[in-house]
Amino acid sequence: MSRSKEEKRNRILQAAISVFARKGFFHAKISEIAQEAGVADGTIYLYFKNKDHLLISIFEEKMEMIIGRMRASLVGAGDPVEKLRRFMLTYAELVIEDPELSHVFQVELRQSGTFMKHYKPVKLQEFLNILAEIVREGQQAGRFKPEIAPGVVKRAVFGALDEIALNWILKERRYDLRESARQLGEMFVDGLGIGTPVTA
Repeated sequence: MSRSKEEKRNRILQAAISVFARKGFFHAKISEIAQEAGVADGTIYLYFKNKDHLLISIFEEKMEMIIGRMRASLVGAGDPVEKLRRFMLTYAELVIEDPELSHVFQVELRQSGTFMKHYKPVKLQEFLNILAEIVREGQQAGRFKPEIAPGVVKRAVFGALDEIALNWILKERRYDLRESARQLGEMFVDGLGIGTPVTA
């Protein structure tokens, strides 16, 4: 894809995020997305099959960015406890930094039957596996309870973060999401059973 086509595609994706966040996935029209992007209606279909394809493309491409940001935030945090805390805070910061994208992820993705029923979110699993890696590292270091399955923890942590983020969005950002994420992090740190680090 040429640079100009890639730029136009990215402009359409960003326009779709804005329109989906403002109008809702069901009520958004391709013509409105085209107008927001400054392109003809038919141009949208040169890049995307339909609204569902647009929504899935937003998810895949933005998740790539989110995964990169999350991994970068953990660099330098040698202790798995600190990594878990950083994961929580970074998640909250990502939500706060881009409210429109957060609205699309937290609210509008759930409105797409295609996404919910048929799409296999490989990128989401990659994101969740960062949590599983932190838990395994903590177990190997003797910081987290060894009997707790990393797969259970990653889903529990993500479910809790997802809930507070959704509530923050629906309540129009009326409270400190970072503080909520910090408190949630401490709950999971305590629940995983932090002990004295194992020494060689």
